[in-house]
Amino acid sequence: MSNSQDGQNNQNQQIEELLQSIYEALLKSKIPEKIKGKIKEEINNLKSFTLDARPARIAIVGRRGAGKSSLINAIFGEMRAEIGDVKAKTGMGKWHTYKSELGSLEILDTRGLGEADKPEEDFSQSSALEEVKASIKEKCPDAILFLSKAKEVSARIDEDLEQLLELKNTIHSQHGYDVPIIGAVTQVDELSPKKPDTPPFDHPVKQKNIADAIEVLSVKLREAVSNPVTVIPICCYLEFEDNEIVYDIRWNVDTLLDFLIEQLPNEAQVVIARLAKIRTVQKKVARRIGASVAGVTGLIGANPIPGSDLPIITGLQTAMVTTIALIGGKKIDKKGVIEFFSALGVNVAAGFALRQVARQIVKFIPVAGNVISGVVASAGTYALCEAAIAYFIEEKSADSVKETYKRVFDKKKKENDNEE
Repeated sequence: MSNSQDGQNNQNQQIEELLQSIYEALLKSKIPEKIKGKIKEEINNLKSFTLDARPARIAIVGRRGAGKSSLINAIFGEMRAEIGDVKAKTGMGKWHTYKSELGSLEILDTRGLGEADKPEEDFSQSSALEEVKASIKEKCPDAILFLSKAKEVSARIDEDLEQLLELKNTIHSQHGYDVPIIGAVTQVDELSPKKPDTPPFDHPVKQKNIADAIEVLSVKLREAVSNPVTVIPICCYLEFEDNEIVYDIRWNVDTLLDFLIEQLPNEAQVVIARLAKIRTVQKKVARRIGASVAGVTGLIGANPIPGSDLPIITGLQTAMVTTIALIGGKKIDKKGVIEFFSALGVNVAAGFALRQVARQIVKFIPVAGNVISGVVASAGTYALCEAAIAYFIEEKSADSVKETYKRVFDKKKKENDNEE
């Protein structure tokens, strides 16, 4: 077994033991059953983000030249897909796994619906649609991205939209899943006027043309699938030399990714946020998780509970910190989490496992009369979330991380005190 596989197994074991310790503490606690149910739900959420994490499965649909390969490269920020500038490159509709050191992304690659010439690769079915449907039967997509070139949103895409609806219905029939569809207007840099041709394309006529393209595609998608579909304009243009980016005019890819990630199951969110290496996207995912955990820890503290039940709160907080570290692309083990809490001034022994770390940071939480309030629990969780973002995603110094914790804790506590 490789060292990396050993490290992954150890990491999973640490997380599994931590989540199990929270569950065991919950069984012994006197917390009301209704709140226990919410805590169990949060434990399952954190498990899905960590132990159950897997590559996202995205079906990308669009004609040849719509920018499927360019989008894949733009997401990774690396050359991961060959771009077919002249002839159709992609053959049979099949799942391709695109990998980087930070994670993988599974793309259902299509021949390009409605294209006239045959692709360079072999294909196994009589039509692009049948190829894709065969792959859908094999594996359920988490989402469909429908791509249309900005200059072609009004040009002969009705057939593609009919096929899109059939794909959506096929997924529902095969897997019982109402797959989300997201529209993307690609290659907006090519809309007139040609200048400016770099982001943010700040010209009133160009911006109007982009808005018009969004509106046209939005109406067509709504008519095709009977539901409003969010359409996001993007530019994915990158140039590479020796696999290094030498020209980059990506625009709005972070907006598309952030919206896409919100549509994905929990288990698919962390990996795609990590591999995209876009900090704004990573921070938004981390904050969504932090807000969810803060809500539950606030409920626990609102009862209030005796200090003996504090490990439930600190266990959830430690699991949250671990998840944020994974989003930031860090290899998480007890050492990584210990270093984070050490940056905050918590003295945790180097040999402690994650579940032991959670017990130790009980000393870090302000307790009045051996009881923690909901205000303190919630504010502390938000503060730990922001501190973890500063440490694992923004890679700030220990002093900056400590200052972030104090500033956010004081702010959230004041806000919560004012609400009560």
